Amino acid sequence: MVMNMLDLLKQLCEINGASGDEDRVAEFLLSHINSHINLNSTVIRRDFPGNLLVFKKGKSTPQKTVMFAAHMDEVGFIVTDITKDGFLRFAPVGGINANAVFGRRVVVNSKGDDRIVGVIAGKPVHLLSDKEKNSQPKIEDLFIDIGACDKSQAEAIVAPGDYCYFIGNFDELNSERNCNDLIRAKAIDNRLGCAIMLDMLKQELEYDCVFAFTVQEEIGCRGAAAAAFNLEPDICVVLEATTACDTAGVEDGDKVCELGGGAVVSFMDKGTVYDRELYNITLETAKENNIKTQTKSKIVGGNDASIIHKSMGGIRTIAVSAPCRYIHTPFCMASIGDINGMRTLAGQLLCKFAKL
Repeated sequence: MVMNMLDLLKQLCEINGASGDEDRVAEFLLSHINSHINLNSTVIRRDFPGNLLVFKKGKSTPQKTVMFAAHMDEVGFIVTDITKDGFLRFAPVGGINANAVFGRRVVVNSKGDDRIVGVIAGKPVHLLSDKEKNSQPKIEDLFIDIGACDKSQAEAIVAPGDYCYFIGNFDELNSERNCNDLIRAKAIDNRLGCAIMLDMLKQELEYDCVFAFTVQEEIGCRGAAAAAFNLEPDICVVLEATTACDTAGVEDGDKVCELGGGAVVSFMDKGTVYDRELYNITLETAKENNIKTQTKSKIVGGNDASIIHKSMGGIRTIAVSAPCRYIHTPFCMASIGDINGMRTLAGQLLCKFAKL
């Protein structure tokens, strides 16, 4: 049975795959491409950094090569050392706020049956000095407790370089009290972009198109440069999750974007000033098709577009994102309506951009 996009997103979010450890995500995507897509009209390969690159034959040949891009990696942690008492020292893989990690359960080196669960901890609160109580914790002062008695016992199952991941269930919050049909999970950033592209690959496309499932976005958009060089697009649409701060106590101008407000079409962020013509066409296309959109109210964040738009001789680039609360935590939250709007808009943009 062919899964719908929400089912795909659920399964993708449940896979662990931080920057440099994306193979399980790529294998899942490949299995679905091989199972559900006419391989006679699809070309697939992985490049040296690990990007999954796909060419899909459409009904017509476009005047411009359009690429859709979404990164496979999520934020996570990596073991750096093991103390004499058997605790794990670690570093973040990607931008993670220390306030979001204290007391969280994590799985260490999650491969097959080797499921080692630990908890991120630090100095007990009753031993903190007054200065420490009033300051933000630092990652370097925290550790992962896996219940080992000493260093030798921990070393028998964990080694420096092993990855660690948040444990976070995928939940649908579509009760009568929830007007936006929200979902909550780890790794919504950016498995939602991967789910949209996989869904597009399963459909008949109006035009030939290339898709880049990129690696290592969370540590500097490292895979995007290779993907752009290998696929040589004229135009790129980056599909992403972006920070929504529409929570209690936040003034309107600081909310950045809001869940349920529609797909976010960016004109600028910390890494990119987006192509103005593509930006205007995207908004016009959304309006023509009754797709809700919004823009960011603050210049924040960044994504693979920051590298793609200045690759080769320059690539015209636009980003379309879903608002995401509590991004880079075990409990990212997004709206199904916003994600569905992104999917519809992506299909329409392929038709528009292919003819530019």
